[in-house]
Amino acid sequence: MPEPVPSSIAAHFRQVPDPRVRRTRRHTLEDILVITRCAVICGADDWVSIAHFGHAKRKWFRRFLALPHGIPSHETFGRVFAALAPEAFKAAFLAWVATVADLLPGDVIAIDGKMLRRTFDTAAEKAAIHMVSAWATAQGVCLGQVKTDAKSNEITAIPKLLEVLALTGRVVTIDAMGCPTAIARAIHAKGGDSVLSLKGNQTRLHDDRQRFFADAEAHAFQGIPHTVAETVDGDHGRIAVRRAGRPTTSPGWPIGPAGPACAASCASMPCAPSASARPAKPATSSPACPPTRRCSPVSSAVTGRSRTAVTGCSMSP
Repeated sequence: MPEPVPSSIAAHFRQVPDPRVRRTRRHTLEDILVITRCAVICGADDWVSIAHFGHAKRKWFRRFLALPHGIPSHETFGRVFAALAPEAFKAAFLAWVATVADLLPGDVIAIDGKMLRRTFDTAAEKAAIHMVSAWATAQGVCLGQVKTDAKSNEITAIPKLLEVLALTGRVVTIDAMGCPTAIARAIHAKGGDSVLSLKGNQTRLHDDRQRFFADAEAHAFQGIPHTVAETVDGDHGRIAVRRAGRPTTSPGWPIGPAGPACAASCASMPCAPSASARPAKPATSSPACPPTRRCSPVSSAVTGRSRTAVTGCSMSP
């Protein structure tokens, strides 16, 4: 029988190599990494705060850590992390996250890029840091992050992030930046399904689908077998109604961004806005329904009567 996968954070960080000279190791690396991770999760944002957290929770940590010389000082935390191999720490941390996230088949992983606040340095002519993250929507857990190269964009960072994710049976959603063929194929190669936004950067695909949905909507989808899903969201001080439509038969579209795996396309549909809903800005993407799964709207769904873009749903064969 295969050995059970260790779920404790200590078991995963035990695999990180210790960069210190053996004679200087008063505290185990496992203790330092576990205390740091727990402190950061609870809001600590510097070495002093991490050390204070360790002292405040000393009795609790003694239940599962060795702590041969008590809680390390804040200087020790700083020195150890300055010497750690970043990739080894990242691999151990992502392995632990994947274990505790408890992802199920069909769960949605949303990939998106964000600019980090206050990371630019005007005096040093340093641009702000741009990160691409993978978010497990049902669990509310960030599964991984990759920093984009200084002179590049999300297109080069997304494949690196996909390499460290377990995608089998999961649905990956990406905005129009993730529409290149290589990204869609990488998702399918790891056993995942993809929901990719379609914009003008894929001219032929976008125009074909936009014409089809415009004509279908003008005739109220008469003679076109289709499904419609609707959600109502009351978060952020407004009521948002989202509707998505998908033809259940292929209208003969050309092969999509994922090659032969492109199975269906969806588009947002007009909804009557709620009386209490705020006016919505024009949207550039829409909810999408994977053909073999229950409809799950993506974060960039439109609200009110605003709608323009077509979202391509690409599923593995």
